[in-house]
Amino acid sequence: MRDRTWLVACAAALWGTDGLLRKPLADALPPATVVFWEHLIVVLLLLPWLPAALRAFAASTARQKAALVAIGIGASAVATAMFTAAFKLGDPVTPLVLQKLQPVFAVLAAFFFLGERVRWTYAAFAVPALLGAWLLSFPDPAQFRVSALSSALLALGAAALWAGGTVLGRLVSTEMSPMHVTTLRFAIGLPASAVVVGVQGAPVLVGVDNAFGLVLLAVIPGLLALRLYYLGLQTTPASRATLAELAFPATAALIGVGLLGTSLTATQWIGFAVIVGAVTLLSWHERVRKAPAVQTPTSRASRS
Repeated sequence: MRDRTWLVACAAALWGTDGLLRKPLADALPPATVVFWEHLIVVLLLLPWLPAALRAFAASTARQKAALVAIGIGASAVATAMFTAAFKLGDPVTPLVLQKLQPVFAVLAAFFFLGERVRWTYAAFAVPALLGAWLLSFPDPAQFRVSALSSALLALGAAALWAGGTVLGRLVSTEMSPMHVTTLRFAIGLPASAVVVGVQGAPVLVGVDNAFGLVLLAVIPGLLALRLYYLGLQTTPASRATLAELAFPATAALIGVGLLGTSLTATQWIGFAVIVGAVTLLSWHERVRKAPAVQTPTSRASRS
């Protein structure tokens, strides 16, 4: 099957709508409550597929079960809670910068767990993409300092968990239906998000005026994006997918400019262009070149 880096990028672009939908909800509700309702709404929508997904889970290997539980708890609930806590404990800049290290964690995890290898050409796409993400994040990219160690550690922990979610998602998506993986992620994440609500003492009930926003948030950057994401991960190595996920901040920036009334500096526009260019060229390179930047065990075996 052909590489689907572009499909992962499309899913990440849908994640970029998160800010537009989440901002009014974040002003009205605690983050833990929003995350809980996101999971609950998606699980309710996926109820027709839940029995088959649970049967697939029961029939999966112990390694796959562990991966699915880790995705649902770590990448869905705990990572989001850690990232939110990082903003509360420290400055708003530190978590954003350290989150950009997610591709580094993903490449390392893909090396150890999936046997992926990256060639030197990978750096030609990874380095500009990370630099573009840095430029896009801040009006003045030269002004940055880590002001709180606890905030930095929480942000690094969230980045590592999200990177692990990418790698483990790749692991299970190659052998399970993307629909089953999507369903199980939210089904396992729901009780985990409920625990986060309990630990933080956040309210469970929400007002009717927030219901429509929660549904949109759950469906667009939630269910639809992850459905495309796991479909793309079926044939996209994790090391490539994690760079494609940088389409998330690029889309968020466009929405911020077009719909939220924000403005970008010249360096932020440069960062936006660099991210789009790096992800696009990576997808093109992996499709047309005989020696891909990321080599999976299968691709190496086919060349030997």
